[in-house]
Amino acid sequence: MSELNEIRYHLEELRKRLLRIVIVIGIIAVFVLTFHVEPFEFAGSTLYYPYLEPLDNIAAQITKHMKDTLVPENVQLIQTAPGQAFFAQVYIAALVGIVVGMPVIIKELVGFIKPALKENEINVSRSISIPALGLFVVGCVFSYNFVIPYILEFLYRYGESAGLITFLNVMDFVTFVLQFLLAFGLSFQLPLVMYAITGSGMIDANFWRKNIRYAIVIIVIFGAVITPDGSGVTMWFIAGPMIALYFAGMIIIERKERKKLNT
Repeated sequence: MSELNEIRYHLEELRKRLLRIVIVIGIIAVFVLTFHVEPFEFAGSTLYYPYLEPLDNIAAQITKHMKDTLVPENVQLIQTAPGQAFFAQVYIAALVGIVVGMPVIIKELVGFIKPALKENEINVSRSISIPALGLFVVGCVFSYNFVIPYILEFLYRYGESAGLITFLNVMDFVTFVLQFLLAFGLSFQLPLVMYAITGSGMIDANFWRKNIRYAIVIIVIFGAVITPDGSGVTMWFIAGPMIALYFAGMIIIERKERKKLNT
């Protein structure tokens, strides 16, 4: 009976923490869907102030920016059914909510698993919270600036070479972009995952060097699965950075281990 009560307690605790995460993401998403930001100059710097504007909201501004910077020339971004533009903005607002609310998400998740962690595992979980947010943002920025534009241009050249006029549905476009942003944001967590697993004592630092070949194979398969074309070219835009991150994580872990042994 006590075990059943303990399970209920943990489920209730999980429900409360997930509810807090959903509320935070929801508040941020509603703000993005109802406010517009306007730039102004102050002391030689460009700042922004928000004002209520549900139609031309922040999500719509982000959509326009994505259209201007990512959609290839001669490709028309269109809406083929009522509400598609709205739902595309909802997706964007949800992603903004996840990114901006990441500190709260990490705090709540770590707080939930904290009772089951040992002291060294708790220290590891605390030390990776801020780097996790930074790497997620870096992954999204890298994907937005260096991966998505090339992939879109590469894929739509096929239609151009056949003399076709390409129309891109706004929902398909936004889903495609958000898929890559999330994939890169999460994949850039690889060094932290390696660091956390090693720091918790589950494996030693030599594990990562011993299994380099298997790790590269898994990463390449992941890159092939997540990319939408079968050319074998675009998958390296995901696999390449992840392999580099794997080596970076391995080197950092080994240096930390050597430093620990020398002290």
